[in-house]
Amino acid sequence: MTLQRPTKRTLVEQIVAQLEQLIENGTWPVGERIPAEPELVKELGVSRNTIREAIHALIHAGLLRTRQGDGTYVCSASSLKPVLSRRLERSKLSETLEVRSALEQEGARLAARRRTPEDIGKIRSAYEACVRAEASGDIELHVQADYAFHKEIIAAAHNSILSDLYDSISEAVRQVVTYGSSRLCLLRLHSELNARLVESIANRDEDRSAEAVREYIDASRSILLQDTQGGNEQHHE
Repeated sequence: MTLQRPTKRTLVEQIVAQLEQLIENGTWPVGERIPAEPELVKELGVSRNTIREAIHALIHAGLLRTRQGDGTYVCSASSLKPVLSRRLERSKLSETLEVRSALEQEGARLAARRRTPEDIGKIRSAYEACVRAEASGDIELHVQADYAFHKEIIAAAHNSILSDLYDSISEAVRQVVTYGSSRLCLLRLHSELNARLVESIANRDEDRSAEAVREYIDASRSILLQDTQGGNEQHHE
């Protein structure tokens, strides 16, 4: 095995690191157009070619997207999300559910252990929004409210890597929730288990918190996999 000596980062790599930090810390939020090339050249004191290479690298990483004639926009706050999203598109439904189960169960355990009074307030508020959305019969509203509820639980775990991973599978989570919202039996079970989950986290009961998550995802897995054509698992489209 031949090893190469480490080298100092190139100028382009340094610019990429600076721009990536602006995206990740929210200075350049998702959906915002970044400054034009001449402005970046002036601000950073480098050549236009260096700026273009750095921007191209971030486009390739999935953080930026160019709109013809309109500029370059932030499309993701982390390079992890586009990578995992592409991977999940090729995954089986059962694999996606297993990943979601693992993340949410550990998130619930950590939330029960680490939650603050402020966290509980946000979780209860998000749960109440779920109840209102369910009562309204608006499936899209319920999907959004349910995802926001689970996001608050993950946030209460106070683990930044776990939060990034959960954000990265957000589209896969929404797809499962959307389907579940159309199944009355699953919707009722989810509502009951969400209520138990809130109280378990409030009571700092780690085991019951994780169990509530596991029960719902196991039920989801049984129903969703039964509905795939011929009993064969489908990949995400």
